[in-house]
Amino acid sequence: MLKPLPRPLPEPAGDPVAEVHFSIRAIGRDAWNACFCDQVEDYDCLLAIEEAGIEGFEWRYITIAEDGRVSAVMPAFLCRYALDTTLEDGRLRRAVRGLRRRFPDFLTLRLACLGSPCTETGLIGFHPDVAPGRRDILFCELLSFFEELAATEDCALMGLKDIPAPVSAEFGDRLAARGYAMISGLPTAWMDIDFKTIDEYLARLSSGTRKDMRRKLKSFADVRLEIRTDFGDLLPEVMALYHDTRNRSEWQFEELTPAYFEGILSHMRGRSFCALYFVGDRLLAANLIVHDKSVGGGVAIDKFFCMDGERGRPYNLYFLSWFTNLRYCLSNGIRRYQSGQAYYENKLRLGSRLTANAMFFRHRNPVLQKILRLVSPLFSTDEVGS
Repeated sequence: MLKPLPRPLPEPAGDPVAEVHFSIRAIGRDAWNACFCDQVEDYDCLLAIEEAGIEGFEWRYITIAEDGRVSAVMPAFLCRYALDTTLEDGRLRRAVRGLRRRFPDFLTLRLACLGSPCTETGLIGFHPDVAPGRRDILFCELLSFFEELAATEDCALMGLKDIPAPVSAEFGDRLAARGYAMISGLPTAWMDIDFKTIDEYLARLSSGTRKDMRRKLKSFADVRLEIRTDFGDLLPEVMALYHDTRNRSEWQFEELTPAYFEGILSHMRGRSFCALYFVGDRLLAANLIVHDKSVGGGVAIDKFFCMDGERGRPYNLYFLSWFTNLRYCLSNGIRRYQSGQAYYENKLRLGSRLTANAMFFRHRNPVLQKILRLVSPLFSTDEVGS
């Protein structure tokens, strides 16, 4: 399962050794999680993504080992990437889409990217015994090896996806020195669960929002909630809700599969659930959550909320799911609720804060890289100031 690339890094004892793996299983849960010991989206989450059969993506995992110990790791993926994916809806996007109907390869490049299309952020994993002063060295080794991988895989465009602001601050200068340009990505919304009751939480909201939420919460009288750790025969209905929601989204990158939803619940058993919202016998919304009660007091991540747009909206199901998730956090001692990217207006109104994310890119052709730098503001996905 291992494929050393040409020109491997020096291998004497103590020197870093880089490898690319085609399955996270080749690295192992313990070695991977040791480098991501404080993350919810760990080995099991990435394994579920790998085995989900998501069309158009190839998975890679880069490790840097020292003296037989994995010291730094990062997932990566390969795909054909349409540069207009993150263009805002409007004349330019419609014009580009029109050209792509006639010329399918227009503005489409083979991309090698560090990170994952299905995780909330792109983090670099370091073993806890790695001294702070060596992180920069190991990251440079990892980046150099990634660039070799991109060349081997005939990827003209290289990138890093959804890098959180603290990581960008630590390694941004290194990336700039290597010719990578940065554009804003979608921030991550989150809130600390530093209140003891829902009433205490409501008291922190503005009077108008508090009044509106109390009115919306009355919809619980007409809605039946089920918390499940498997979908059973409801999976086709959940997928129909997913596709209905995805088709309403402005940005579409990966298309999730039934195996993804099932895989998250099975591989992350005990650390995931799906909240299902029924009116009568009709399923109108589903909300996939992953969590870890042991991470700094606990973190819950809202992975996907999908809803029948026509029938579900009158029952305020998005807001019911918000309060369901807050109650779950309170009941289980989880201290942070991360509600993800996009649709910030309601999240900010309900007390969330934002952490900025960045995307870095570099084209192998210096001329094309200059052109991409010039037009990159058009492709920025930062919906709100962070």
